[in-house]
Amino acid sequence: MTASTDRNRRPPLNCPVCDQRLTLTRLSCPACDTELSGGFATCEFCVLTNEDRDVLRVFLASRGNMKELERHLGVSYPTARARFDALLGKIGIDRPAAAPSPTRVELMEQVARGEIEVDEALRRLEIS
Repeated sequence: MTASTDRNRRPPLNCPVCDQRLTLTRLSCPACDTELSGGFATCEFCVLTNEDRDVLRVFLASRGNMKELERHLGVSYPTARARFDALLGKIGIDRPAAAPSPTRVELMEQVARGEIEVDEALRRLEIS
């Protein structure tokens, strides 16, 4: 196996017998055969696939520009957003649930009460 192939191999995350999360307990140096054993913390990004890491790399390189991520993935903005949100969930960063969007009737009632302008109601309708 070549060195580049070795770098792309990932250890399993869960035990093949009981499906519990595996822990890292041994490290070895390929140059001098030194080995260390014990309980080691794993990286939160270790759960990401190579494809997930590529998405994260593009997002970071574009300084958080979701439109750039959309172009890189060749998908629509909502699909890119959903893909990024799923990636965040994998590393334990869950977005708080968004407040439900007001219905058309609720928006019209807000306009009637003078709480929002017609233009604002139309803008909110385009988003939802």
